[in-house]
Amino acid sequence: MKKATYLPAVAGLALCATSAWAETPVLQVLTYDSFVTEWGPGPAIETAFEAECACDLQFVGAGDGAALLARLQLEGPRTDADIVLGLDTNLTAAARETGLFAPHGINADLDLPIEWTDADFLPFDWGYFAFVGNAGADAPQSLRALADSDAQIVIQDPRSSTPGLGLLMWVKTAYGDDAPALWADLSDNIVTVTSGWSEAYGMFLEGEADAVLSYTTSPAYHLIAEEDDSKVAWAFDEGHYMQVEVAGKVAGTDQPELADKFLAFMVSEGFQSVIPTTNWMYPAVTPEGGLPEGFETLVTPAKSLLLSPEDAAAKRDVALDEWRTALSR
Repeated sequence: MKKATYLPAVAGLALCATSAWAETPVLQVLTYDSFVTEWGPGPAIETAFEAECACDLQFVGAGDGAALLARLQLEGPRTDADIVLGLDTNLTAAARETGLFAPHGINADLDLPIEWTDADFLPFDWGYFAFVGNAGADAPQSLRALADSDAQIVIQDPRSSTPGLGLLMWVKTAYGDDAPALWADLSDNIVTVTSGWSEAYGMFLEGEADAVLSYTTSPAYHLIAEEDDSKVAWAFDEGHYMQVEVAGKVAGTDQPELADKFLAFMVSEGFQSVIPTTNWMYPAVTPEGGLPEGFETLVTPAKSLLLSPEDAAAKRDVALDEWRTALSR
């Protein structure tokens, strides 16, 4: 008799638990791999947002930044993503052309060096591309000086990586019609081209190159997290190309209200305070306590370079052909 009473009770509890689990809304955020690592922003952001949303926030890594767009173009309206996080302004024009994004509707007081008016894509951080090398080594003072030097560098593939694409735009913006000549001379300095940032930075740390394409903020990681001041960003006379990383809401999401809530959270203190010491970039909204100690030591470019999304899209194929031609010789 006791057993007969007990089993239905257990079954009932299991049914309630299953029902509760099934009703928990899921928000899927497609992003780049380093964002979701244990040392990236993903885990802390997931915990903080889930405490507010009563939902299951799922980050899905999809390679490096530029690979996000390629995956989205392949999946089209069939994508399971509700949010795409990790594109930048070199990719937003192409992303908009897919017709897969809806306006974000967020009115945020952003702390960016540029005015932001994009209705579809909302920034979450920004920074400047730079080559990072070892302190004390001879550092070239321009892209041209780097190409004329014996320094060995690792860069990322512009077809899969936003830093790699950023370098293409950097060279094209700084050198214009002379970009092919710069690439021809720089090709001898390139040890290898990796698909993403993590592989390239790892090779540099293992001593396989003198410098790696990264960000002016990268030395902050070593200084703050490791108490190591041996890594420096090289300041270049031509200026440094800026990256603004963004997120967008997929128009076909079945969780539109939850997606809106995430985007609003993205420019709030709970998200932005995590960025400086996990993604090692400048936050799109300065946290209440300001930037962490150590950020004041970073290189501040004398000149900032940035193409509009439309100009970047227009120059991308030409710049890519120039890069491929130089590296194939």
